[in-house]
Amino acid sequence: MLRGGTVRRRFTILYAAGFLGSGIVLLALTHLMSGVRLSTVAPGRAPTPVPAGESRPAAEQRIRYLEGQLAEAHGQQGQRLFLGSLIALVVMVGLSLLLGRFLADRVLRPLRLITAATRRISAENLHERLAVAGPADEVKELADTVDGLLERLEASFDAQRRFVGNASHELRTPLATLRATLDVAVAKPEPAAQTLALAGRLRTELDRLDHLLDGLLVLARAEHGAFADRTPVSLAELARAALADRAADIAAGGLTLDAEVRPDAWARGSGVLLSRTVRNLVDNAIVHNEAGGWIRFSTDDDGTEARLVVETGGRVLDQGEVDRLGRPFERLGAARTGPEGSSGLGLSIVSAIVEAHGGRLSLRARPEGGLCVTVALPAASDLPDAAAKARVTA
Repeated sequence: MLRGGTVRRRFTILYAAGFLGSGIVLLALTHLMSGVRLSTVAPGRAPTPVPAGESRPAAEQRIRYLEGQLAEAHGQQGQRLFLGSLIALVVMVGLSLLLGRFLADRVLRPLRLITAATRRISAENLHERLAVAGPADEVKELADTVDGLLERLEASFDAQRRFVGNASHELRTPLATLRATLDVAVAKPEPAAQTLALAGRLRTELDRLDHLLDGLLVLARAEHGAFADRTPVSLAELARAALADRAADIAAGGLTLDAEVRPDAWARGSGVLLSRTVRNLVDNAIVHNEAGGWIRFSTDDDGTEARLVVETGGRVLDQGEVDRLGRPFERLGAARTGPEGSSGLGLSIVSAIVEAHGGRLSLRARPEGGLCVTVALPAASDLPDAAAKARVTA
């Protein structure tokens, strides 16, 4: 019983159990003491004279009768004392439970304040501190320890953000230089065929590097939660735009598209990052599909969550491998290299963006083969008028 439940409940039970134990001991002592007869003969006291006209046997019988009544009265008094003590013990146990709960609340109140303040602190407001005032006791020591941890985390996050910003500039500069060098080499009069072939291969690799760098920057931004442009975003509009942009690739792969997007699916968050989420899911469904396969795209909203579901056909996948696809550079199979243009960051970026928005990502291997990806985001409550009407009529 003491191992489960809250600390307040355990404190209350311990306090009441301690009081109950001490009360039982006190009650037992009272009962024992009430049954002890303290009768002694006074020293030097003469025997009680027999009343005139009464024989000695009759007097002794009367004395025994009086002693019996006295013993009975003494027993009744002990029983009443025991019963009264038992009732008082029951009442005091109830009062001790209430008092124990009150004392537990008073003792744990600083801990609840620390817990509530810690929950409010995230990557966006690591500069906040608990700053608990009071005597230098265990609670203040705990709060100071948490403040020290937050200070170290803030310094670490700032260092990572600076590193991401500096790395973006440092890496994009040589990429731009390489592209310019290729343009100069190809722009020369009558370039050699080998030069053109080499330039084409280098451009392809530079595009992959650029795509990888862009993915790393988006992943770092999403993991740090460094965005403040939270507005109502239509998942249906994002899905239509992403599918329209990749319509040529869908047709080139001979893929059958089944799209059922509802206009009432609205989430609240960064439009840029959520657009990247939807586009990554579309790209993943196209790239990791079989020739002549199919894609099923749907959105819905129950008023609490806005969901986006992408299903694809294909071979039967192992759920253990599918669960790892949300990590950076994880791909199906043992190979570290994926299809052309695949950096292994697509679903990890989706996972980071969804988590930063307070949503959840579900990756499920379909028993018939293929993959089912479900993105659930908190539904937007402050919708534009047209969107609100669409949600009501849907």
